Order: sequence, then C-alpha cells, then structure tokens
Amino acid sequence: MPDTPRTVGDVMTRTVVAVSAETPYKEIAGALARWKVSALPVLAGEGRVIGVVSEADLLVKEEYKGREPSAVDRPERLGDPAKAAGRTAQDLMSAPAITVHADAPVAEAARAMALRGVKRLPVVDAEGKLVGIVSRADILKVYLRADEDIAAEVRDEVVARLFPHEHPTVEVRVDEGVVTLSGQLPDAGMVPLLVRLVRAVEGVVNVDLRLVGVGG
Repeated sequence: MPDTPRTVGDVMTRTVVAVSAETPYKEIAGALARWKVSALPVLAGEGRVIGVVSEADLLVKEEYKGREPSAVDRPERLGDPAKAAGRTAQDLMSAPAITVHADAPVAEAARAMALRGVKRLPVVDAEGKLVGIVSRADILKVYLRADEDIAAEVRDEVVARLFPHEHPTVEVRVDEGVVTLSGQLPDAGMVPLLVRLVRAVEGVVNVDLRLVGVGG
C-alpha cells in the first residue's frame, strides 16, 4: 500500500466474502457469523454486484415473527414485510447496491457511508464486478499517517504551490493530525483557500490558524 492512502483501492480489503442471489437464508446467517461482518455483497453472473444483504435484512423475519403489524406500529420503523418471508439472498437483499470504485478518493467513500448510513461498501470495477470491500475501519487508516508526513505535504504541496513566486513566512506544525499554521501571508484573501487545501490533505484532523500581520 502507498505511504499515503489516497484512494479506496489503497485501503480496501481485496479478499471478500460474498453470496449469490440463490444463497439460502441460513447459509447467509452462517456466513455473517463466521466471518464476523454485518453485510455481504450479493453477486450475479461473473461477479457483478447486484445487491447487499445485511444483518438488518435478516432480522426482519424476527421482527414479524408470530404477529402482523398493528395499527400502533410506526411504518417507518418497520422492516419490509416482504423480506419476512424471504428465503434467499435475492429475496432479502437491498438493491441496487451502493458501490464505489477503487480509484475514488477515500473521502468519497466516507461521504457515501455517512449519507446512506452503511458500514461498508462493495468496491467494483468499470463493469460492476466485485474487486474488494471498504469499511469504516479501512477509511480511518488515513488518520494513522505520521505527523511529519502531513507537515511535509502541507509545506510542499499546499503552501509552496499556492505561493510559487512568493516567500510567505508560514510555519507549519502538526501534532496528532492537527495542523497549526502560524506566521504571515502576503494576501489575507488567500486564507480561506489555504485552509480548504490543508483540510483536504489526507490525515488532517483539523486546522488551527495563528496567522498574524496578514497583508491586504
């Protein structure tokens, strides 16, 4: 893996457990327990991802077991009743699957997980075939990056490139992923852009501005 994980392909797990559309309920439950995962990709044909089956999908059967929904049940809190009768992955899965490509930025996968409320995403190629899986834990690997590496990138790839013909007296320090920028910039109007670019550096937790005497 590269020293600086930037794409989903840098952090994803390449060995993935998956099921077919015809995999029966009990086999799915067994695979989830055996591999200690909360969801599995569902594949068709030559490895194309057509859905994802999760613990929540399987639990709908328990939710409706022995009773019909009552008038006091809130529909938005109930699982899909059709899944309660599901026997195979095709009956139970959520489709279409929310997927991501290996060359996507790590931040894109993080946003997709947050917006959709999922813990992991199948990683697919251009034909929709499974090539890996990326989890929340994988995404967090970017924050294991050394402070010295972050500081070097901020100096070389942000400050130096933003001011190629200037010599701004900006000091860059990083402690536990928090970047502190102190000193002076030639143009106060560049501060928002500088902060945005620094925040985009992999592994940055936050930015602390201590810039003084900024010119107009």
